[in-house]
This record gives sequence, structure tokens and C-alpha cells, in this order.
Amino acid sequence: MKDTPLIVQSDRTLLLDVHHPQAEACRKDLVRFSSLVKSPEHVHTYRLDEISLWNAVSLGCSVDWILSTLDEWSRYPVPETVTFFVSDMAGRFGKIVMEETDDPLHYRLSVKMDRIAKEIAASKSLAKILSPCDGANFLLEKYQRGEAKLLLVKLGYPVDDRIRLTDGFPVPMRLRDVCLRTGKPFSIRDYQKEATDALLGDGQGGSGFGIIVLPCGSGKTIVGMEIMARLSTRTLVLTTNVAAVHQWIDEIKDKMEVPDNAIGEYTGEKKETRPITVCTYQVLTYRPDKEGPYPHMELLTKGGWGLVIYDEVHMLPAPVFKVTAELQAVHRVGLTATLVREDGREDEVFSLVGPKRYDRPWGELQAKGYIAEAFCHEIRIDLPEELEVPYAIAEKRQKYRIASENPRKIDVVKNLVTDNPDDFILIIGQYLEQLEAIQKALGAPIITGSTPTKEREALYKEFKEGKKRVLVVSKVANFAIDLPDASMAIQVSGTFGSRSEEAQRLGRILRPKERSSRFYTLVTRFSCEEEFSANRQKFLSEQGYRYDISVWGKA
Repeated sequence: MKDTPLIVQSDRTLLLDVHHPQAEACRKDLVRFSSLVKSPEHVHTYRLDEISLWNAVSLGCSVDWILSTLDEWSRYPVPETVTFFVSDMAGRFGKIVMEETDDPLHYRLSVKMDRIAKEIAASKSLAKILSPCDGANFLLEKYQRGEAKLLLVKLGYPVDDRIRLTDGFPVPMRLRDVCLRTGKPFSIRDYQKEATDALLGDGQGGSGFGIIVLPCGSGKTIVGMEIMARLSTRTLVLTTNVAAVHQWIDEIKDKMEVPDNAIGEYTGEKKETRPITVCTYQVLTYRPDKEGPYPHMELLTKGGWGLVIYDEVHMLPAPVFKVTAELQAVHRVGLTATLVREDGREDEVFSLVGPKRYDRPWGELQAKGYIAEAFCHEIRIDLPEELEVPYAIAEKRQKYRIASENPRKIDVVKNLVTDNPDDFILIIGQYLEQLEAIQKALGAPIITGSTPTKEREALYKEFKEGKKRVLVVSKVANFAIDLPDASMAIQVSGTFGSRSEEAQRLGRILRPKERSSRFYTLVTRFSCEEEFSANRQKFLSEQGYRYDISVWGKA
């Protein structure tokens, strides 16, 4: 037995002793090829899965390196079942290569192993779109490029797409040296350039598409604009809401030199198609009735785009997947702080948008001052006595709501706001009635899904300018909202166990600033909310954040 912090189990779970002096060094290696499962006080559990291994290989981690790393950190010999799984699954990336042919109508799938070729040939769904050709290879019609990749990843075989992407219609654009609004010098950071380089590669086959993972507050929008500047082509940006659309447009105008009238907004309020168009996912997925067509989806398929940017790609709606399968010849990038999808469709994002091309640890950017230092606190609050019986007899979903809307949370919020007069504070929650009660108790403005866009943006502006120091916000503020001076977030309720939501909410306070940021989560003690809260915290634990826990009213 070695004195190392890791135990590798035969079910592919990896147990990390967080108290071991080498635990942090081990964790930094683990997050490159495994996924965090749970993170209680003493032992954190990671799991080896297909997507994490394929992403690792796409980032340059070899099968031998993964196996040697497991062997180096493991206290006991690595089980043979784990060695086989890593060798098999990680080794699958690169075994199927999609290539161009001399035939103008077809691509070729070059399969490197006869066993895999036989499995593909036996698949009824793939037999409809693949035709056997020389040796163990197959032909497919060009328009089936995305569908083939999707079916193959579902079969357990990722495709290494080596076909060169087409160049879109040219649009002259470049990054400014000086910001238009402030007159201050502007330049991209080293990691933003590295992320762009990693995505675009050498411009040949196999490059120009994929996912860039960077923390909230680290400037993913600037990475997107650097990619736009390098490609200088018709660009469609898809993002989560109208406020995010306006922020993208403002950032492009502020930091890019583009032709006059080149930027268009495509939302529920405006329908402008320009060389650079910024659109919401909601508009693309709108349809008048549940069985009818999506009238705005043609913007994606017939816009002649040379680049599509999927902002917050982990939120990519299911109806967009099918259309994304038709856009495999287009440069595309997904920007996100987390690859976690609550619907489990990470394999489809991997297959259709692309593999992870760049990932920079949150802690590393925090140490360099690119994002704010943040401290996470969970405050547990007793349920009022009069709600104990209703909670006890309620159904599971109603139990969660009763615990989430614990009225004692309002007193805790009031105390935190009063005790921190120099902070700019976001109070974030899931339930409208709870947020309205907090608004009344504080006399603070509130932003919900029903708040008109102009009013919403005016309140954000007042917060940025220091005219408002407290904002009560619903889940509409989870994504793509830039509030650089926010230094404290108080989460009063969340979407069950959503890990991506936890990361995004912390991200609202990670813009660099002189003071440290604090993230408070209010949780009802001895309730199901504790379990859901623990699940939400998993992703942040993987990034190296730790929650301290206190009980309200207890010394």
C-alpha cells in the first residue's frame, strides 16, 4: 500500500481523501479525465465516464498518461476492469475518422478496427445512411454528416471529424486597441488567446469547432469576439435571453471595429438579420403550436453563416440539436463555464458542437487575479414550528417548496444586507412569491421573467452605476448577465439539484474587484433541501471551492 490520496475502485469510482497532503495535486489531475460525483466532508468521489475520457483525449491526454496517472496516485493497484475501460473508451477517440473523398457528394468514414466496423455494419439505424466501401470503411452522403456522428456517439464511438470547414462570406472586422465607451486600452488575455488558438488550430481538417470551458467572469465573450475577428465571416451568436443579446451587441460595438449597420438583433422584439446577428435560443425554438414547425429555425440553417457561437452551450435547447446536425460544415464554438447538462445530453453536444478544446481551472485564474476570490457559505435555518407538520405530510415536490420558501430566510437576508453595507448584493431565488416577500421586506427592486426588457436593463444599469446596491432577481439572472461590481450573492432557493445553476449563480460575483466576493446559500435544516443543496455544490467542489456551514441562531 502506498501513502497516496486516491483509491480506484472496480466500479470506476475514484475516492479522493481530501485530508491527504497531496490531495490538491491529485485533484488537478483527476478533473482532466473524470467527473465529480459527490463531495462530502472527508472523501470526494469521482467517476470515469466516456465523455470525460473523450474530452481528455481531445485535449491531448494520452491513454498511457491517464493510466499512469491513476497508477501514480492510487493507494492500491488499479483494478484491471478500470484499466480495460480506460484503454477501451479513451482509445476509441481517433478510431473512426471522417474524411473527404474525391466524390463531391460523399464523405468517408475510415474505421481503424475490424471489430468496430462489424459493429457499425450491424447497426440498423447506421445501415440506412452508411454504405460499405473499401476494407472496413464506409461512405455517407455529405448532408448526413451530423446524423452519422450523432448515431455513432450513441453507439459508443466518437467520430474524429477531419473534414475542413467551409469559409463563410467575408465580413471585415477586428478587435479595437481602445474601448469605444471608456477610451481605455483593450487587449485580450493570454488564456483568451490560447483558447482561440486551441479552437481554430491550423485551419485544416479537424479544427474550427468545439467547446471552450472558462469560469464565469473570465471573459468568454471576448474569446468569442477574438474568434470572430480571426475568421472575419458572417457570424450568428445564440444566447440565453434578450438582456444577454443586448450585452453581446454592446460588447461587440465597444471592442470591435465592424462595418456600419453590420450588427443585428433577432429577438421577440426585433427581427434583424445582419452580417453579425445575435439571437436568443427562445426565438429559434418558438412555434405557434406544439406539433407545428419552428418558423425562425431557418435563421440558423439558411443564414449563410461562416461561424455560429453557442453561448452557454450547456443550455442548448433540444430542438436546436437536430438543426445543429445540419451545420457541420460551419465553424462553431460553444462557450460555457460547465459541461454539465441536467438532461444528460453531453454526448450530443460533444458530437455536434465538438469536443472540449480548452479548459482553464477556476482556481488558477483566481490566483492570477482574472476572476475574484470567492468564499462560499451555507447557512442552515430551522423550519418554523407551524410548518413542521405540513412539511412532514407533504409529497416530495411540495416538501422541497416548503423548505425552499422557509419564511425565516427573510430575516437572514435582512441581517446579511444590513451587516454588509459596502457590498453590492444580488438576492437570487426560484419562487416568485418568496422573492416578492423579500422585495417588500427590503424595499429593493425586483427582476423576474415578467419584468419588461427596458425596465430590466435600466435596473441593471443603476446597479452597475452604484445607484442601487441590492437587486432581487429570479432565475432570469442565472445566465450571461454582466454585473461587474456585484460582490455578494444570497441564494434563497434553487432549481432542485442543478449543478450548472450553482456555477452560474456564483459566476454573477466573480468579476475581478478590489474586495473578495461571498456566496451565501440559505438552506432549511433537516429537510430535503439539504440533499439538493449538496448536489448543486458538486461542480464548485470540483473547481476547488469549499463551503463552510453554519446554523442560524447557533453560536
